Amino acid sequence: MIALGIEGTAHTLGIGIVTEKKVLANVFDTLTTEKSGIHPKEAAEHHARLLKPLLKKALETAGITMEDVDLIAFSQGPGLGPALRVVATAARALAIRYNKPIVGVNHCIAHVEITKMFGVKDPVGLYVSGGNTQVLALEGGRYRVFGETLDIGIGNAIDTFARELGIGFPGGPKIEKLAQKGEKYIELPYAVKGMDLGFSGLLTEAVRKYRTGKYRVEDLAYSFQETAFAALVEVTERAVAHTGKEEVVLVGGVAANNRLREMLRIMAEDRGMKFFVPPYDLCRDNGAMIAYTGLRMYLGGVRFKISDTVVKQKFRTDEVEVVWT
Repeated sequence: MIALGIEGTAHTLGIGIVTEKKVLANVFDTLTTEKSGIHPKEAAEHHARLLKPLLKKALETAGITMEDVDLIAFSQGPGLGPALRVVATAARALAIRYNKPIVGVNHCIAHVEITKMFGVKDPVGLYVSGGNTQVLALEGGRYRVFGETLDIGIGNAIDTFARELGIGFPGGPKIEKLAQKGEKYIELPYAVKGMDLGFSGLLTEAVRKYRTGKYRVEDLAYSFQETAFAALVEVTERAVAHTGKEEVVLVGGVAANNRLREMLRIMAEDRGMKFFVPPYDLCRDNGAMIAYTGLRMYLGGVRFKISDTVVKQKFRTDEVEVVWT
């Protein structure tokens, strides 16, 4: 089967085309700004403007037409309401026009599911992005959240810090470059509460210290990363110990950060676990992960009516009954 997936939960519009074992196309475009964050209305306008050309590009890359597609999948949530609605409307239109089945996909689950295309079986997943930070694992027929942020996602925390420094959006790559030049660790709040995390205190204190003018920006960036990533690895290791699983994967846009990869890899190696990070175009928000997860869902017996395709801005990961594994 061939599935076409449309991703549009936040700043990135992505369209992917996959089979059960191969990515045929994975194209995307990301809304960026120099000084501010992403406004939901602007994201929706960006997606609406680029849907048609990106769809054309994806089909051309895959070397197929819409008639060859067997299934339409789309990101149903969680995410920005206006952006989600643009994507859902487009998916419905394609499904109706070409008489194809349609499936709504949980964005968070898709980030972990795409790793299974590469032979991962049953991992603990550290999912780190702008709006989401979760430690996920499949237990009892659902992706359980073994730990998550209690305030803001790690990606949003990094991007907000970057905006305070005046270096624009997305801030992750720029903060990472600054951190690589850091020479001194500056103490910042470390917030792990049971299995959950908090980044707002870390962010507030890092900004406060920056505004005093007493600290090197590079040292603050280094300290920010070390503090946040240590908390992420700690909670992930606890989930690993609890579940007894033998694989750990790192997914989401922040998975591009080399320091986070290194810290999680060390933890996994110390515990004798397999560690995997997908290629970056499958870590970031992308249509291929939506297509692949939708295909697995459909082959596992999941069916949607058009009336089931309403978007869910606060779509919890553990709401989904996983019947396709």
